[in-house]
Amino acid sequence: MKKRIGILTSGGDCAGLNAVMRSVVYRSHLLGLEVIGIENGVSGLLDSPYAVRTLSMSDFDGFILRRGGTILGTTNSKDPFAYEMPNGEIKDRSEEIMAAFKDLGIDAFIGIGGDGSFAILSRLAEQGGLNFVGVPKTIDNDVNLTSACVGFDTALTVATEALDRLQPTAASHDRVMILEVMGRDAGHIALSAGIAGGADVILIPEIPYSIENIARKLKEVKKAGRNFALIVVSEAVKSPDGEKREVVYHGGETRYGGIGEFLGPKIAELSGFETRVTVLGHVQRGGQPTYKDRLLAQAFGVKAVDLINDGKFGRMVAWQDRQVVDVSIKEAIKECRVVNSESTLLHTARSLGISFGD
Repeated sequence: MKKRIGILTSGGDCAGLNAVMRSVVYRSHLLGLEVIGIENGVSGLLDSPYAVRTLSMSDFDGFILRRGGTILGTTNSKDPFAYEMPNGEIKDRSEEIMAAFKDLGIDAFIGIGGDGSFAILSRLAEQGGLNFVGVPKTIDNDVNLTSACVGFDTALTVATEALDRLQPTAASHDRVMILEVMGRDAGHIALSAGIAGGADVILIPEIPYSIENIARKLKEVKKAGRNFALIVVSEAVKSPDGEKREVVYHGGETRYGGIGEFLGPKIAELSGFETRVTVLGHVQRGGQPTYKDRLLAQAFGVKAVDLINDGKFGRMVAWQDRQVVDVSIKEAIKECRVVNSESTLLHTARSLGISFGD
């Protein structure tokens, strides 16, 4: 019988997920392996009947490679170890998922996710005796032991394009444009987009700042003869007194958001510039994946299948030194990869005169 591989996407969506799946299916076909797609993360295994389907090469035409999101669906709020039931009860349903993997005859599975998803999937694999390989994806680019994650380049391209579009209107109206970007607890998107888009100020959660220092930089810009400025701020940046800025959604769920609107009037008051705020939000997640994300996604997918075919489990594929390698998932999720104080990009930004408000 053919060896059967399961594949699922977990956590927030991003561009390039379908490209990973395409490469997994194509590589598996060459090796004589069967691929089963699991819908909506592991939640698909809690449905009756299971929300799964066999994936074949005919499912992945040329358009799928270019399509954002995930054809399997995903979720970032259904922890099987603390699953919220319709009546509000919190229940451990992990045993049901482990049993479903075995019931479906899945020999090994590939999880496309971030560090949070990997922590849950690794725990399931360990407790259920399941064979697991991880493919890192996140626009935040904060998974450790890999210099690149699927989805980051597309999000970065969107953020840079936003700055390209904000610059002319800033110049036309003598304004400071503040762009709030995603990134969770890491400032990779803000830092890279800020450099690429010619920002004057970049605010990231790794570096404390003061509004007075931001205003001082803006006054320097004005004194030098420029009538506008660009500021990029990462969503997880706190107020100067250390308060998180969060938005409460239906059901009580909280997410980062609002730091741009918080800073806008305060910067205007101290700098004398008129300010406007743009929040990119989920725009960074959608759309066609860039060529870099498509390349990375397919290289990762091929490596993941090869690891399974070679019987190597508990591994995460990673991009290091311009090649795909595999690392221990446990080591990869020990800590979040944030902007290092010795970062080359941080040095580059400071060398260009970009202020971090410190």
